[in-house]
Amino acid sequence: MKSKDNYPRDMVGYGRTPPFADWPNRARVAVQFVINYEEGGENNILHGDAASEAFLSEIVGAAPWPGMRHMNMESIYEYGSRAGFWRLQRMFTERSVPVTVYAVATAMARNPEAVAAMNEAKWEIATHGLKWIDYRDAPAELEAQHIAEAIRIHTEVAGERPFGFYQGRSSVNTIRLGMEEGGFVYCADVYSDDLPYWIEGPRGPQLLTPYTLDSNDMRFATPQGFNCGDQFYTYLKDSFDTLYAEGDVAPKMLSVGLHCRLVGRPGRAASLARFLDYVLAHDKAWVPTRLDIARHWIRKHAPPGGWKPTELTRTLFVERFGGVYEHSPWIAAAAHDAGLPADADTGEGLARAMAAAAARGTDNEKRALILAHPDLAGRLAQAKVLTAESIGEQASAGLDRLSPDELMKFTELNDAYRARFAFPFIMAVKGKSKAEILAAFEQRLNNDADAETRTALAEIDRIAALRLQDILP
Repeated sequence: MKSKDNYPRDMVGYGRTPPFADWPNRARVAVQFVINYEEGGENNILHGDAASEAFLSEIVGAAPWPGMRHMNMESIYEYGSRAGFWRLQRMFTERSVPVTVYAVATAMARNPEAVAAMNEAKWEIATHGLKWIDYRDAPAELEAQHIAEAIRIHTEVAGERPFGFYQGRSSVNTIRLGMEEGGFVYCADVYSDDLPYWIEGPRGPQLLTPYTLDSNDMRFATPQGFNCGDQFYTYLKDSFDTLYAEGDVAPKMLSVGLHCRLVGRPGRAASLARFLDYVLAHDKAWVPTRLDIARHWIRKHAPPGGWKPTELTRTLFVERFGGVYEHSPWIAAAAHDAGLPADADTGEGLARAMAAAAARGTDNEKRALILAHPDLAGRLAQAKVLTAESIGEQASAGLDRLSPDELMKFTELNDAYRARFAFPFIMAVKGKSKAEILAAFEQRLNNDADAETRTALAEIDRIAALRLQDILP
């Protein structure tokens, strides 16, 4: 038996004390729905493949037909894109439930109308590879080429590159190749946990968001799988109930895998609709996309050993540090592109690097940066729609607990300031009292426009530096 140091698998994971997920609104479980869009990307001699498709269809146990078209198989797959997709699209959009689509690039290219509907619904579209084929025997170089081509086609058809990667019929090289590509926020070709987790990759830490083969409609197309919708519904409900109960002390995630040609059939779709309504009836269930889950995890849970900005891909760096400057991720991107100095792994060093990147922005970019900030104790704060960072900072100064008279005073000053300068009053309020903030308000109303613009930008740099101290103590 190999020693622990040489064994390439992790059999321990989080162990008996998994991290507290801290889902939004203290949700007990994150329920994530995936629609696999594969129809038109499956094995087919029309696509240059050696044989017909034999996987995940009504013809359980089908064999590939070398050099031949399998017309029944083709027609079954066509149902998914022609009818099944639209049934699922209606089901989820009518309930305003977000979805992640694992989309095969060549399938997307053959049905741009379906991709347009995904974009209209603001669904996340992750890449499901170039073709829906088995990569277990593919040379690593060929698989890497296919991943790159999948991203190219995906970007062209969807209008944006994918940030999630799930090959599905993967190889021993798949996860490594996904990490080497460098542009994915998460990879999903694992089934090993109920929570996301970090691994160390060739380009720094990489987040993995485990997927599922059990709470998955694929079992309608496998031996000893589901043979009716009631079985599917019961299995999903039991999975949800178990995790919802556990989530009182240890929140987890539940992935639900769907296929247009399988659960998109009427006799199965009804069971999915019942489960959707069951989940939505629970007030402590969070229903996000996989990208939402990944971004939450990145914000709440650092890789082992903490954040080391100089060791991150550009994508991961912008994900974690792009919000340091309010709604202005271009600053993080510019700082990374310029090359991070050795001391950027400290809060002070990274603050200097990002402030320098902000200073290199154009006048229009700087003005947009100022305008991206909310008023202090303004309407957005009252509506509780600020960024999490702004909420915490304003609360630390007591701006979420104003008396009616104090609120009226802040409103008057905000209105006067905007009337004079046409942008919001910005101040690094962390650690400040309400009296100090009001005094600064009244003093800075006397500045001229150029001086106040410089002051606002300096305060923005201070806000960013304080946020970085929290992330990189």
